[in-house]
Amino acid sequence: MQLAEITGDSGTSSFDPAAIQADGGCFMLVRNAADEAVACGALRRLTSGVAELKRMYVREPGNGIGRKLLHALEQQARWLGYRQLWLETRRVNLRAIKFYLAQGYRIRENYGRYRGNPQAVCFEKVLE
Repeated sequence: MQLAEITGDSGTSSFDPAAIQADGGCFMLVRNAADEAVACGALRRLTSGVAELKRMYVREPGNGIGRKLLHALEQQARWLGYRQLWLETRRVNLRAIKFYLAQGYRIRENYGRYRGNPQAVCFEKVLE
């Protein structure tokens, strides 16, 4: 299922590839044995100790790829020196909310451009 089918918005208007390519960011792509892209995710620097998780997507959820990708992104964030990861998803994206809660993320106050947005729910996780 595509993001636009869940939330009514593809999210492309709020995506800045330059922010991912900047110092302290990264992009991960997961390919299957047929070399097809099946999942992706990115990190974007927010502050010296906090990165934002962006563009987390798995083509076919439920097979563990999303969890493995998230753990790889968390490991990369630690390696880059981040102590926390923050992220935002839409309240209507119940599958994502359930996933992040199951991975140890907790709901936090909306931050940045999501402040005051009743459709947004933000999460954080302290990286140990």
